[in-house]
Amino acid sequence: MNPIIVLLAFATFATGTAENIIVGILLEVADGLDVSPALAGQLTAVFSVVFAVTAPLALVLTTRIERRRLFLCALGLFVVSNLAAAASPNFTVMLVARVGMAMASATVCLLATMLATELVDETMRGRAIGIIFMGISGSLVFGVPAGMVVSDLVGWRGVFVALATLAAAVWLVSYRCVPVSGLRRTALPKYMAHLREAPLAAGQFVSILMIGGHFVLFAFLAPYFVQVAGFAEGNVALAFAALGVAGVSGGYFGGWLSDRLSPRAALLLAPSAYLVALAAIPLLESNPWPMFAVMMVWACISWMISPVVQNFLIWSGPKTAEAGISLNFSAMHIGVGLGTAVGGITLEEFSIRALPWTGAFIALLAVFASCYAIWALNIRKSRMATT
Repeated sequence: MNPIIVLLAFATFATGTAENIIVGILLEVADGLDVSPALAGQLTAVFSVVFAVTAPLALVLTTRIERRRLFLCALGLFVVSNLAAAASPNFTVMLVARVGMAMASATVCLLATMLATELVDETMRGRAIGIIFMGISGSLVFGVPAGMVVSDLVGWRGVFVALATLAAAVWLVSYRCVPVSGLRRTALPKYMAHLREAPLAAGQFVSILMIGGHFVLFAFLAPYFVQVAGFAEGNVALAFAALGVAGVSGGYFGGWLSDRLSPRAALLLAPSAYLVALAAIPLLESNPWPMFAVMMVWACISWMISPVVQNFLIWSGPKTAEAGISLNFSAMHIGVGLGTAVGGITLEEFSIRALPWTGAFIALLAVFASCYAIWALNIRKSRMATT
């Protein structure tokens, strides 16, 4: 695998860490800015919304700016935004800094994926996307705990200085190593043409529903560990770390599966396997260790879906592939918001034990969406064969 792809994954790790870092240092940020924890928590929500909106817009910029240059500009914006966050005297400045971080992160993640697919042969494309998603998943799993350690050592402002430093180092290496892209868009992205294709639109729904089903439980996993699985509170962090390792590996395995089988077969297999794993969790509540083993599989498969879907979008809709990738980054963030909201309602109206079943129902809809995507693709191919 081209080592530049690993460098691009480090870029997504640095910028992706910024999204959820507030979760780990929420109380410190709230105290430092003299706001309530509830208001400080909105810094994460704002990041997700801005990310979802920016990803499609970033692709439009590639009609004017060469991809490597835009990638470096986005990393530069990320550095400046984090330094602004570190120096922020009040909540308003921090909010503006978070908007800048989100815009930069969305652009970096999109361009890293696009550049990675240019650097490999078609038969390795799924694995290249998978490595990029190892950086994104690693930012959630390892970046947030690392930020908490930095905050304990030097304060919460030091976390943003550390992110700026890491991104600056990635910028310097990228400036020297990332090649100028040979591709440049000459027309606006074909978003509507992409969404009008039934297989591609269904593929986007697979991402929304899979990630939505995942976050129904994942957003409330810490209390689930303690109240249902019977884990001691001191072991919860270790459990998250173990699930994190499984999740990071899932990014690569998703790309490998898509290359090894076919994008179409992987699109059906990944949601189906995920549904089985998620539904098995509540059935093993009385056996914590077997349940945790199933959770490791669940965590792994949850991060397989993004490279699987993106490779399917490229393979089945090459003419609108870049528009599809940018929209898929938005779809992922819609899924996070959907799952967290549904999980909160489930927790309030039913019980914590209902979370896996609710998530499994949404995952079942993802299986239906994947079946429809494959069926619609076959219909399209049969029509093309008869004309």
